[in-house]
Amino acid sequence: MPIQKNEPSRRLKASQEKAAGGPVRQCAVTRESYPQDVLIRFVRSPDGEAVPDVSGKLPGRGAWLKADRAVVEKAVKTDAFSRAFKAKTPVTAEVLDVIEAQLVQRCIGILGMARKAGKVILGFDQVRAYLRKDAPGYLLEASDGSEDGRNKVHFLAKAMYDSPRVAGALSSAELGMAFGRPRVIHGLLQKGPLSNSFDTAYQRLTGFRTAPEQDWFSGRDR
Repeated sequence: MPIQKNEPSRRLKASQEKAAGGPVRQCAVTRESYPQDVLIRFVRSPDGEAVPDVSGKLPGRGAWLKADRAVVEKAVKTDAFSRAFKAKTPVTAEVLDVIEAQLVQRCIGILGMARKAGKVILGFDQVRAYLRKDAPGYLLEASDGSEDGRNKVHFLAKAMYDSPRVAGALSSAELGMAFGRPRVIHGLLQKGPLSNSFDTAYQRLTGFRTAPEQDWFSGRDR
């Protein structure tokens, strides 16, 4: 089989990522190699349908796609799953919604673990009080929260710490599910492994759902 012209660059990229730690896989659409953390795994069900496996635990041979809505849409349009599995492999029309729901649940699950570990601060006043003592691992701002409240939290964090990470793609009801409350508007994850795990999960989610914090604090939403 002839080597494609960009094969050396792919090998170099894969080699660099392996050196940084963690397995890499090739996206079935872009043909680029990425760490598994930024990909979505699919398996072929017993019915012969491509099924997303966000947790990466379903049995069987997997096909991998970059965690990006446009990439998955292209995979559906170009029948990339059939090529990847070397057999006719349709995919449900709701696959994008299924992936987004799985990614939301992944984020909620990690936040729930952080709550049980005592690594979460909830509430406007409580978050601001914590920020005056220590840097956050992640600021959590509900997508449907007020602009005034989230600005006060973010600007305090920004004044005291360099480039605080903010997650704004989850609604107050979704944050509430994570923390056993009806709604949560303001929250904070303390620094540590769970905060880093949440970052990985959240970055995948924002491939399928708008990350509003990118506009909130840039002035582009005004």
